[in-house]
Amino acid sequence: MLTQVRSPQEVFFSPQRFVLPLFQRPYVWSAELQWEPLWQDITRLVHAVTERPEATHFMGAIVLQQQQVPLGGLPAWSVIDGQQRLTTLQLLLDALHAELDFRGWTAVAGQVIDLVENQQAFRIVAEDQFKLWPTNRDRPAFTGVMRATPPVAYESLERSRLVESHRFFATAIAAWLDAADIPEMAARTLVAAITTKLQLVVIQLQADEDAQEIFETLNARGTPLSAADLIKNFVFQRLNTTPEATEDAYRQWWAQFETPFWETEVRAGRILYSRASLFLTQWLTARTMREIPAREVFAAFKRFATDPTTSRVSQLLPEIHAAATRYRDFTVAAEARDGELTRLGLFVYRTSTLDSELAKPILIWLGEPEQAGIPNRVRDRLLAVLESWFVRRALVRAPSQGANRFLLDLLAHLSAQPGDDVADAAEAFLAKQATSTAYWPDDAEVARELRSVQAYKRFRRARLRMVLEAVEDNLRGYPAGHRYGDGTISRGVYTIEHIMPQEWRANWPAPSEQIESERDRVVQTLGNLTLATQALNSRLSNAAWDAKRTTLERYSSLLITRPVIGGQQPAWDDSLIAARTATLAEMILKVWPVPDGHHVQHEDGADRTVHRVEVADLVRAGLLTVGGLLRARPGGAAGRTATIGQDGSIHLDSGSVHATLSGAAKAVSGNSAEAGWHYWAREDDTVLTEVRAEYLVGTDDEAADEET
Repeated sequence: MLTQVRSPQEVFFSPQRFVLPLFQRPYVWSAELQWEPLWQDITRLVHAVTERPEATHFMGAIVLQQQQVPLGGLPAWSVIDGQQRLTTLQLLLDALHAELDFRGWTAVAGQVIDLVENQQAFRIVAEDQFKLWPTNRDRPAFTGVMRATPPVAYESLERSRLVESHRFFATAIAAWLDAADIPEMAARTLVAAITTKLQLVVIQLQADEDAQEIFETLNARGTPLSAADLIKNFVFQRLNTTPEATEDAYRQWWAQFETPFWETEVRAGRILYSRASLFLTQWLTARTMREIPAREVFAAFKRFATDPTTSRVSQLLPEIHAAATRYRDFTVAAEARDGELTRLGLFVYRTSTLDSELAKPILIWLGEPEQAGIPNRVRDRLLAVLESWFVRRALVRAPSQGANRFLLDLLAHLSAQPGDDVADAAEAFLAKQATSTAYWPDDAEVARELRSVQAYKRFRRARLRMVLEAVEDNLRGYPAGHRYGDGTISRGVYTIEHIMPQEWRANWPAPSEQIESERDRVVQTLGNLTLATQALNSRLSNAAWDAKRTTLERYSSLLITRPVIGGQQPAWDDSLIAARTATLAEMILKVWPVPDGHHVQHEDGADRTVHRVEVADLVRAGLLTVGGLLRARPGGAAGRTATIGQDGSIHLDSGSVHATLSGAAKAVSGNSAEAGWHYWAREDDTVLTEVRAEYLVGTDDEAADEET
């Protein structure tokens, strides 16, 4: 390994080629983050050199590995790291040459041309023209802009970051030269600064040195490379085949990952990933049946790919490609707005509204050739069982921490079952769980929650809409049963409409103040909600009952709305809302059933209708502050206070410290049954039960997608 500090002139002048391996990322630098700062550095350098001739500007490092070429061929280097930097320099130098050539300054332009093109005498094939040869994806745009005749007609070229980079530097150079007192003299200074005063650390490896090890070391910390980037680099470095065969393998097995579908960022929990990186994590999870943290995906893949019991790297590529194709197919199918979906497509659509990626390793596993013998009816039933488990837990807002580890236990259990038995095995496995992480909520808990919860406030809009869509489809006979209706409801299209409007006071007078205070809660419950098109929603607005009922009769064909308008009720009131809430809850239990007689006896006897929220959670959410004062509410403890510690601990005014609110309350009152959330209030007299409720609304609703 040879390491030197070199200028662009020293790097590019000799006849040679810098080849970007096809497994490298395409060109991604941008004006805001890289081009503009680089141009500002160059213009500052030009001014600095006039005062300090020794001034330079360091651009970073590149790693090159020598390629074996036939005798008489152009020397070639594989670019292991720094491809974005080298590509940008070539675009900058070519834009500079084009501008100088267009102005007729032949001599100074001649100082640049040999840094972007190899002379004709050294070329064997057409691509030998260029000093740098980019990845497959970038070649058309690169060759188009580099071969364009000045002045470059950028509008006629392919839309690409490469073309935009060339345009950026051409425009910046032209404006800078036009502003100079003597433009041609300024051009000579600019050329000298760019070609001799910029500096790169060039690390040159011999053909037999381990380029992958050095690449990983350079990108080990603070790298923007995704797991997909690192895995691609690793796989294609180790194919151990000819460049032509490697390129064929890339086109056949990997090129799809560099398309918009796979480059789209998707959310898993609170983290954004490229879809390719998330898929590879989930695929690896399905293959290893181990939990893989995001930061360890590449390391886990390396261990898996180099395990003697695993297929060779060349065999992994078609396996990954096949799984990715199935993954893309069911993802795209689930996005269809209209028409009946397969059971798999419906499962993917419904669980996507729960913001859950936890089921994807199971779906990947289910599609692998080893599971080909599972009958379709068993697959569909397995998906129905899993969907019930996911949806019921979402409806009662069961905690999700640790669910990924539990689902891996489920996956390992299923993998050991005969194909005909996986649905029954999944149902039995889920039904026996009693921990908060894994239990399958029974009918009593779900019904109790749905009858009382302010569904519109507590559930995300997409989730609530999906539940109402599922009830409507069930009434129409979908996905199983007799198809009574004209087809399935359109998915993700309808808005959620309040039958009694949220602003009910304008046209819906309440009989008494007591009912008035309760009605604000009732209007948000499930029984007061239906689905409507956006146009119909706007038309209904805050209309009085007679007008709203007439409009719904005329324009709504949904079966979930018919009982509301079909009875010719003289009024739509709180009692009717409560009755419809109970009816809808029963329908939901039928859409997502549990085994007959299923009842959960929780291991710790906790009430699962309330999340386990800690003081530290409220601090992180900004609802409480470290050092904030709490006041005891009961009259007998008037004047007693506590402060909130950094870790959510409670520091009493007496000096004792307690881990929980209840512990602090018991220490003050001496009552072993004291309930801490009711005992303490903030300085503004808000009881902490209300603060906790506010936190739960925020975490379970996050209604950024308001539709009504």
